[in-house]
Amino acid sequence: MNETWKKVLLARDPKRPTSKTIINEIITNFIELHGDRLIGDDKSIIGGIGYFNNIPVTVIAQEKGVTTAEKITHNFGMPHPEGYHKAIRLMKQAEKFNRPIITIIDTPGAYPGLGAEERGQANAIAVSIKEMMNIKVPIISIVLGEGGSGGALAIGVCNKLYMFENSIYSILSPEGFASILFKDSSKAAEVSEMMKLTAQDLKSFKIADAIIKEDEPLSINKTSGINNLIKQLKKDFDILLKKDNDTLVRERYLKFRKIGVFASETKEAHKHELQE
Repeated sequence: MNETWKKVLLARDPKRPTSKTIINEIITNFIELHGDRLIGDDKSIIGGIGYFNNIPVTVIAQEKGVTTAEKITHNFGMPHPEGYHKAIRLMKQAEKFNRPIITIIDTPGAYPGLGAEERGQANAIAVSIKEMMNIKVPIISIVLGEGGSGGALAIGVCNKLYMFENSIYSILSPEGFASILFKDSSKAAEVSEMMKLTAQDLKSFKIADAIIKEDEPLSINKTSGINNLIKQLKKDFDILLKKDNDTLVRERYLKFRKIGVFASETKEAHKHELQE
């Protein structure tokens, strides 16, 4: 088993803490807010207000659930359009009251069901990305386990991106990648190395800003990892809260502009390699 696939399995470990656990550990007086004011309340995305280090914050997180019943309730962390609508609503509210935003990413991807598509899944993701780019408060995103495709990016446009040491972030799942490349999803472990989806890969590409050390995997002992997360959040909030709104928006735009340029150059490089 290659090292990358080991990290994929750790990111997906059912014993790994979910977003609710992280919120309970780092946020005090958390009050969950519900509904998108359009369709309903998607429980795969939880959001609300609370305090981090005595700073009022808005938290938006993808929640997978722990027990089988919870996983079904939270749709295994795969959001519907109304989940992204809710996220946008809470981001706008955070901007209105000048609250920084923390998002927690943990999803295999947005829900691909017929009903979700009928209700505008692609549009909901696109609008969320667009709106986050212009929100005039600091945004910090944390990849907890899986960061899958546009379903993750929809709440991942940020000033600072953290990835836990054993988390992954990619354009699609290794199974999906293997199905496209080899027409065989069983080759997922093999292609995972090609995808460059680990925290270490994304840090080297300057996409992730910080790797949150776990010491032991979170599925075994969450204490060290959460303590390291708190330290990193305190450090970056001290910096981000001193910046004016226009600077925050400009820096966020430039961060993702560089990622886009990097992706384009990498795609061209791979195209030439295949031609040769």
